Amino acid sequence: MQDHEFEGQVMLPPQSLKAKKGRGAVSNMQGRYDTQAREAFDDGWAPDPDDAEAELLPPRTIVTAETAKTILTRNQSPDIPFNVSLNPYRGCEHGCIYCFARPSHSYLGLSPGLDFETKLFAKVNAPDLLRAELSKPGYQVESLALGVNTDAYQPCEREYQLTRRVLQVLAECNHPVGLITKSSLIERDIDILAPMAARNLAAASVTLTTLDSMISRTLEPRAAAPARRLRTIETLTKAGIPVGVSIAPIIPFVTEPDIEKIMSAARDAGAVMATYVVLRLPWEVSPLFKEWLEAHFPDRAARVMNRVRDMRGGKEYEAEFGSRMRGEGVWADLIQQRIEKGITRFGFHGRHSKFRSLDCTQFKRPAYIPPSGARAAAAAKAGQMNLF
Repeated sequence: MQDHEFEGQVMLPPQSLKAKKGRGAVSNMQGRYDTQAREAFDDGWAPDPDDAEAELLPPRTIVTAETAKTILTRNQSPDIPFNVSLNPYRGCEHGCIYCFARPSHSYLGLSPGLDFETKLFAKVNAPDLLRAELSKPGYQVESLALGVNTDAYQPCEREYQLTRRVLQVLAECNHPVGLITKSSLIERDIDILAPMAARNLAAASVTLTTLDSMISRTLEPRAAAPARRLRTIETLTKAGIPVGVSIAPIIPFVTEPDIEKIMSAARDAGAVMATYVVLRLPWEVSPLFKEWLEAHFPDRAARVMNRVRDMRGGKEYEAEFGSRMRGEGVWADLIQQRIEKGITRFGFHGRHSKFRSLDCTQFKRPAYIPPSGARAAAAAKAGQMNLF
């Protein structure tokens, strides 16, 4: 066995490659900032791994309320079609093994593996922070991307409704927003999104990685099934909301054969845009993904990783702007050609065209209501303006 090394820290390899029911990650590998290496040891008290009843008890999901200090994230990445994003949650119960956000859990002292999909954080003050940010005199409006790092419509949103409350703030002040999700829960908010879309203030994108439900069940275990996502595209389209399909990530020999089928099915469901991203394996995502391959596709694991390296200049990942989303070399060029031909064949718009064309001229600054000020809230409700 080889140790995984990140930034000088040595992390022991996982002790088992047995898949966890309903979870994407095979192990709870250490994050790259851990200062101590830990190795599992059976002292006789742990459940028998071959016990059928033990297998019925998957890791439990725990959601912790978090009071965030800031809520808007700004970037200057030239290969991303937005500059400002908002993420109501840390971690994601969908459990997509390929998620590029997994390494962010290392900053919290948690594992990018099972911890990322079982130990979640809800930014309960997100709507209040957003309102405060938009009410600042110097705020410059531009399209806001909602739920980019982790899915804004993951299962805990049913209880917390942070995404819905954020959308209510955005709708109130005519602020343009683009959403991306794998969840059918977005249909709940059509009453907010449809009127916004009618004023060119909202667009959505649904990620569709594969049409094979069996692959999807292990690749993104708690996200909506592929067929259900297609129905979501259709439902949003019928409501007048422009929808794109994000074919991401494209995994060689796993999801890559489905490219044209996905584009055809999404077009038939009403999608008007199509984008793609080649598999990215930054930091701890690489060993976690290789564990997943060995657990679910041992027959083609080596072949998949060889092709990944072919598209990354011999490495497992290259973070250079411009090529990190697309890869490089012959195989990356072939994938790009297939996507471009598919866009023409199925009549899709260009990459992110709808998101970039959302209207920023209708914005009206909201009144700031201090979240803890009952008197200020009452005054605002009565129509009294802010002093500052």
